[in-house]
Amino acid sequence: MASLFLNKFVVSSLVAMLLFAGASYAQQLTPTFYDSTCPNVIGIVRTVLQNAAMADPRIGASLNRLHFHDCFVNGCDGSLLLDNSATILSEKQALGNNNSVRGFDVVDQMKTQVEAACPGVVSCADILAIASEESVVLAGGPSWAVPLGRRDSLTANRSLADDQLPPPFFTVDELKANFATVGLNTTEDLVALSGAHTFGRARCVGFVGRLYNFNSTGGPDPTINATFLETLRQICPQNGNGSVLTNLDRTTADAFDSNYFTNLQTREGLLQTDQELISTPGSDTIELVNRFAANQTAFFQSFVNSMIRMGNIPPPPGSPSEIRRNCRVVNSASVADTIVTTTTTPTGSVGTDGFASDM
Repeated sequence: MASLFLNKFVVSSLVAMLLFAGASYAQQLTPTFYDSTCPNVIGIVRTVLQNAAMADPRIGASLNRLHFHDCFVNGCDGSLLLDNSATILSEKQALGNNNSVRGFDVVDQMKTQVEAACPGVVSCADILAIASEESVVLAGGPSWAVPLGRRDSLTANRSLADDQLPPPFFTVDELKANFATVGLNTTEDLVALSGAHTFGRARCVGFVGRLYNFNSTGGPDPTINATFLETLRQICPQNGNGSVLTNLDRTTADAFDSNYFTNLQTREGLLQTDQELISTPGSDTIELVNRFAANQTAFFQSFVNSMIRMGNIPPPPGSPSEIRRNCRVVNSASVADTIVTTTTTPTGSVGTDGFASDM
């Protein structure tokens, strides 16, 4: 009993510290951060996104997912964008990212054009945050003023990515613990951010376990609608190609709307982590799923609030940072004077001197 109490105390203390650190970090971020140093950054990101989306309707959901997976590992610091090097083990090959996350070439295009307009000013982490919001808007979802002023990390953390990125077979309790670890709300943030699965795709490998031998029962997940089950079995036959893609939202695949939640009500959530939100008896997530299904405006409002909170997840205190010139690599020693620690309060001129699917 004493051990259980101690464990709960440690978790509660950790969450409290994360909330305090997040609040302090959030105060340093502002939507007007680049108003004088790179006033066209949002327009540049938007134009690149719009051009990319004409050839690839999935790209918006993919960029939104990149921001999620970046923020869930040591905060929103662009670490996910770093490639392998002699000193860096890239997060791109982490269990939750390998052969799954995509859109890095589009981020490169955004960075190249932003650098041409405002050299050494805008961080890769901020470009991801802007691209995420613009992707939601392009798909018909809500808009918001993105707090800006993040800096880019000098390293990645693949082992933490392995531990922290939630797999598609998590239960509600496991999801709640996962969100609490990064200081997010375990009900509203969990349900609202899960709503990002209203657009994008997932590979068969992420949910085929629900279709044939769920939890070693020899049968399918009982929470799957029978008609939906047969449809999924045609797309993903047993022992078939695990890389085959299907829509996360079978009704409006590329639109950002509340249909994701109505799908859960009819037991047509694609991933276990989706359906768990409404099919877990007694879960406090059920009420929110039903509310968002009935009221798209309520979903949009909560989603915006949760995206801002997620975007405020801070990197570890004292972490060295910079404004990367190339999102895939840290700056060379010749621009080492741009490196600061995350305890430094950002200013508008800071750069002038130097997150279970396959979306």
